Amino acid sequence: MDQNQNNQQKQYAKMLKTPVPRLIVTLAVPTIISMMISSVYNAADTYFVGRLGTSASAATGIVFALMAVLQAVGFMCGHGSGSIIARALGKKDREAANVTVSTGIVLVVMITLAITVLGLIFVDPLMRLLGATPTILPYARIYGRCILASAPFITASFFMNNVLRYEGRAALGTFGISVGALLNIAGDPFLMFHCRLGIFGAGLSTALSQVIAFALLLSFFLTGKTTTRFSASRVRLKRPVVLEIVTVGMPSLCRQGLNTVSTLFLNLAAAGWGDAAISAMSIVSRITFLILAVIIGIGQGLQPVSAFSYGAKCWKRLKQAYVFTLSLSLAVAAVLSLLIGTHAAFTVSQFISDPKVIRIASPALIYQCCVFVLIPPFMMTNMLYQSAGIAGKATFLTLLRNGLCFIPLILILPRTLGLPGVQAAQPLADTLSFLLALPFLVSVLRHLNRHIAESEREKSA
Repeated sequence: MDQNQNNQQKQYAKMLKTPVPRLIVTLAVPTIISMMISSVYNAADTYFVGRLGTSASAATGIVFALMAVLQAVGFMCGHGSGSIIARALGKKDREAANVTVSTGIVLVVMITLAITVLGLIFVDPLMRLLGATPTILPYARIYGRCILASAPFITASFFMNNVLRYEGRAALGTFGISVGALLNIAGDPFLMFHCRLGIFGAGLSTALSQVIAFALLLSFFLTGKTTTRFSASRVRLKRPVVLEIVTVGMPSLCRQGLNTVSTLFLNLAAAGWGDAAISAMSIVSRITFLILAVIIGIGQGLQPVSAFSYGAKCWKRLKQAYVFTLSLSLAVAAVLSLLIGTHAAFTVSQFISDPKVIRIASPALIYQCCVFVLIPPFMMTNMLYQSAGIAGKATFLTLLRNGLCFIPLILILPRTLGLPGVQAAQPLADTLSFLLALPFLVSVLRHLNRHIAESEREKSA
């Protein structure tokens, strides 16, 4: 047996034999670190650009919506491919896994190139569509062009990072993404202020760091550090293969895509109270994402374990993983939201000194922290469905938070309650999402209990 096969067998045993709490924490920690570093990068971007003024700070919120579109594409192909790959590896079907990863990387680059070309041609209309006012547009245009130019590298990096997670090699993905984010944090002040490039320096720093992260992640797949391998001969851009990737990845596309749509509606709603309101809600989004990053990271530790277990039909292990992850994420959400919510004004003031922005952002942050414990139940259930390839239910749960619940509220509440309606729309949407997701949570537990009982009967027969 060669070294490569031996490593693959060790990885298989790790995913199906390691005690569930230890395995999930081991897989979640690198993902949380990666997301926290990315969140710190977003916060640092907001901080450095905020030194150029309120309109420039608001531009980061506008372009953040574009970044969410790119993330949506990368996550759709990455989660879709990753779920299929993990279930295939759980069945020990490595050829199917290699076909999926090779097809997925080509698919994500093709989609993103189309976005890049169209986005650069229509950059001004795109920025206006995302909520840029005349005073914000000059900054958003410059920053947006840099993001669009580096878009294929951004989405391909997201794709590879997610595939590595589903293989159970989250540390490799975290290393690549974190290097890019840290380079970006260092590059912002150097290019913006030392080189006097202003907001173009912030965009250039992002573009260069994403290219470096892409090269690093790609090297892992080309140097034998992964279970799957990229191969041009295994690319299958045929309807069944592409459709399965897209269908299983659809919840991620909806989740990330709705982040963009919800940000658009939020910016448009906040625009009635000026650039300060847009900047305030943008900062709140950055801060709350720090908490969400930890919750999502824990859930992403569940996904490879649940996908491997589902493929191998290890139902008891799958239930144990789900219950442990839900309990852990609830505890973490409670602690973090309490810490940030009780220091809301201070937290906001670390990003901007404008008193008007702080007055608007602080209540919105407090409202959001009050409902964070309601997010893990529907989020973990959603992730479990996606890992198992149950795309329909996973997609519906994804549509709740930033779609079916948030969009009607952000359209109605500001008109009836004014600015408090803008501040309270997302927390109320989270509450409704929790209530609507409860039946799915109960259904998951019943489904798993039924499979466990059937397995026990088969063993005793």
